[in-house]
This record gives sequence, structure tokens and C-alpha cells, in this order.
Amino acid sequence: MAGYLNTDIKKITANKFVAMKRQDEKISMLTAYDFTTATIIDSAGIDGILVGDSASNVMAGNADTLPITLDEMIYHARSVARAVQRALVVCDMPFGTYQVSKEMAVANAVRIMKETGVDALKLEGGIEIADTIKQLVDIGIPVVGHLGLTPQSVHKFGGYGLRAKEATEAQKLMADAIALDEAGCFAITLEKVPASLAAEVTKTGVVCHNWHWRRQRNGWTNSCLCRHAWANSRFQTQIFKTVCQHR
Repeated sequence: MAGYLNTDIKKITANKFVAMKRQDEKISMLTAYDFTTATIIDSAGIDGILVGDSASNVMAGNADTLPITLDEMIYHARSVARAVQRALVVCDMPFGTYQVSKEMAVANAVRIMKETGVDALKLEGGIEIADTIKQLVDIGIPVVGHLGLTPQSVHKFGGYGLRAKEATEAQKLMADAIALDEAGCFAITLEKVPASLAAEVTKTGVVCHNWHWRRQRNGWTNSCLCRHAWANSRFQTQIFKTVCQHR
């Protein structure tokens, strides 16, 4: 972290995230959807900012993340990127913008990068979208993977419950993590999966970071597995601090 904790004001990149991991540095990350909030977060020295498709819930009042459009995500991501001088800015690709075809995914990803100024994109899914992720990485777009509870699949799951509790799903998640690693993801979000499974994925050395998310009363936060923290609030406009007590 920068800000009052140190004097490092150099721009954080995907490569810097990897370097911080290798140097056993803690990484902080929060969610923002607007210029003002992003300014505050960046000024505080937070290392990364996620522009989540949870803007659908938090900013628009929808029941889930599916309704938010590409244009709406570009609006929010552009607002955040304009505010940020140091933090890595990651933008979610919304539902329907990358699942139809690789060609559509590339076109939409390029549009987000060109029109917003963000530093990386986050996509939900495993083996099924690995080829798409590889193509994005090959053309120069850093990608964060997302496994476990993937909110864009809420109707398939039937809710927001714990994922990969059973052996079959756990084995698939491990295979998905390896596939995302091989596709070129520089990070993977593990949302709401058993801590033991998240630890197992982490121990395999798959990609740079693995974040395990657990549900709290007022939002989503992480269980620290890699001595890093990335928290994403899904509770209206409340932003809560990332806390890591691993060490």
C-alpha cells in the first residue's frame, strides 16, 4: 500500500501485482463505481480497485448482476479510471459480453480497454472460457479469473450458497484454476468456496494470487490464503476495509 504507509506512488500494474506476491507483500483492493469514491480509495494508497458488475445491485438496485449492460460498465469504469493515479483498476466484463463467441469477447474487451482506461479485465468461468481468456491475453489485455460462486450464474446455482462443497465440483474447480493459469490469468478470485479447497488451489502455485471469499453479514470479504487481501463490498454503498491477519 502507498499513501500514508509508504512513499511509493508508481502506477500499479498486473506485473507489479505478480512482483508484490513474489516479494511476500500484502496487497489491498476495494470496489468503486464512481470518480469520488475511487479518488478517496486511490489517495489512501489502496493497491487495486475493482469496478464490479455488482454496480447492477449497488448502483442500479437490480436483484442480481445480469441486467447491467456493457455501456453501463464502461460508464462506471471510465469514471473510476479517471480518478486513479496509482491503483490497478480491474473492470468486470458483464454477462453476455464474452460468453457468445471469442470474436464478440475480444471486440467487447477491446472496447472496454479503449474507452475506459482500466488496467485489466475480470471474467467469470473456467475451462469453458479458457480459450477466450488466452486470446485476450495474447492481444495484450491482462485478465483476472473468477471461480467458485460466480454471480452471473446465480440462476444456474439457485442462489448464492457455498460452492464446490462436493468432490466433483471441487475437482472441476481445481481443473478450472489450472486452465485459467495456462490461459494466462495473472490472478484468480475464488469466491465463497471451502477454505480447505482454496488453500489447496493456492498450494498448487496456480497463477500469482488466489483470493478466497466468504460471506459476512454486511458484504463479501476474503479469508486470507496468500497473505493478501482483496475485499469486494456487495452491500449498497458501504465500503469496508480489507483486513488481513494472516501474519
